[in-house]
Amino acid sequence: MTRLLSRLVVAVVLLAGLLVAPATAANASVYSSCNISGCADARTARSGWSSLGFPTTRTWYAWPYGKYNFAGGQYYNNEGELPAGATYYEYDVIPRNKGAARDAKRIIINRSTGATWYSPNHYTDFYRL
Repeated sequence: MTRLLSRLVVAVVLLAGLLVAPATAANASVYSSCNISGCADARTARSGWSSLGFPTTRTWYAWPYGKYNFAGGQYYNNEGELPAGATYYEYDVIPRNKGAARDAKRIIINRSTGATWYSPNHYTDFYRL
């Protein structure tokens, strides 16, 4: 009886931890909205990429004012941060000169649903746009 009670206590503690834990996977945090610095830039980038039809080829694309932006191709969601069962693509947020070093800011798009996340720090945090 004591063994059964001990197992039940462990199960309850584990379940309680799942219920109150933040939405994280592999040390990434996922937020249901975006109200941090950079969200406006991410929304602008999303609009720009949308006007290009959310390309899937990994390369540089012409952007307004003589700048370029990089589409990174498929985002595989290997760590399971975003909802499973979808195909995602990643896009840079900040336009720059073609071939310039890329920064850590990305948007990730589910092209089937249009669901979009902003990651200001290369997939450490995800903010739903």
